[in-house]
Amino acid sequence: MEGMLYFVPTPIGNLEDMTYRAVRVLNEVDYILCEDTRTSGILLKHFDINKPLRSYHLHNEHRFTEKVIEDLRSGQQIALISDAGTPAISDPGFLLARACAEENLPMQCLPGATAFVPALVVSGLPSNEFVFAGFLPQKKGRRTKLQELAAEQRTVILYESPHKINTTLQQIKEYFGESTQVSLSREISKKFEETKRGTINELIEFSESKTLKGEIVLVIHNDGGNLPDHDKKKED
Repeated sequence: MEGMLYFVPTPIGNLEDMTYRAVRVLNEVDYILCEDTRTSGILLKHFDINKPLRSYHLHNEHRFTEKVIEDLRSGQQIALISDAGTPAISDPGFLLARACAEENLPMQCLPGATAFVPALVVSGLPSNEFVFAGFLPQKKGRRTKLQELAAEQRTVILYESPHKINTTLQQIKEYFGESTQVSLSREISKKFEETKRGTINELIEFSESKTLKGEIVLVIHNDGGNLPDHDKKKED
């Protein structure tokens, strides 16, 4: 009998965002894979979930994926959670999903919390078509990625950390153009949730006027016609 792998979203802030189904599934599986057993332990204790935890994160997923596949083949029920949000969305999970798909092993992803959807909705920017790009490359390939995204006519969604937000906003201005509209959301679902909307210059001024905390979601939109001159020449 084959097992089942469940990708289970966890709250990104407010614990009330945990679904009844997520709690039930986590109570029924044989064990739970998580990024940080200490962080997940606090969450699971809150919901009175007592299951074995196994560490599964960016630094060990290549080594442990095959072991998880073997357990699934033997019939075990396994859940994967991240520290917050939906697994495999800018978090570990893709390698395991790909391995299950290649082995034709059953898996399910439960609907639940993820940061970019509420940020997109409240941005007021076009949401019928969008590109989710996650985190920009830290160094190699960063400028190439910015050039690629700047040519998009669809809304672009990025994740960014507080200590790099000012640099990233300046680069958005450089590559997307000064008329670009941006929405910045942070601390989504938490007590100090905040969204700031405006032109890229207004967002730069806002970001540099205060110390932003918490993970940040940027929603960016231009019509593809406001590219800086050096990018327009590349398109011609």
